[in-house]
Amino acid sequence: MSFKSVRSLAAMAALAGLLSSCQSVGRVFSDPEPNIGPCPSALSLYDAHRIVEFHGSDVVYENVGFTGEVLAVRSLCSYYGDRPILANLEIDFGFGRGPAAQGRERTYEFFVAVTRRDMAVIEKEIFPVRVRFDADQDRVFLTETIDAISIPRADEGTSGVNFEILVGFELTPEQIAFNRSGQRFRVAAGQD
Repeated sequence: MSFKSVRSLAAMAALAGLLSSCQSVGRVFSDPEPNIGPCPSALSLYDAHRIVEFHGSDVVYENVGFTGEVLAVRSLCSYYGDRPILANLEIDFGFGRGPAAQGRERTYEFFVAVTRRDMAVIEKEIFPVRVRFDADQDRVFLTETIDAISIPRADEGTSGVNFEILVGFELTPEQIAFNRSGQRFRVAAGQD
């Protein structure tokens, strides 16, 4: 199984050995034969779909540094016969710079994981995304593309419905607890 990010050249180089089947992605997606079943679900995990950094011990808006949120996840796939499932993934992100953010750049890390539906992780890869905020910006929106995810199938009767593609940020235990609490802090909260 392999992933390939369009924006991350370092990740592309590191994964080159794993992506030997990528040359066939274009051919497979252009083949007129329909999938034998549905594509895997692609979604963000609630516990990991956002990141909020705090500077200071109080969980208040004035202490919010950089933030990020997975806004949408889209996927297309192709498979037939005994071939693996080949999926492309697009992830829309929103990033924020709060009042306590230090600097104008931040590198976030997000993961893409393939799981057996509601079961264990089969494969997980972590990708960096570097965000730069101009002097007049407190929000930046980006779309990341993972253009080759190969999911082997046990046999030609194994459908994409047996798998999920999950997306989220790499978080500390404190950030996960904050997400589970349901509290919300976004840049420009309470501003006109």
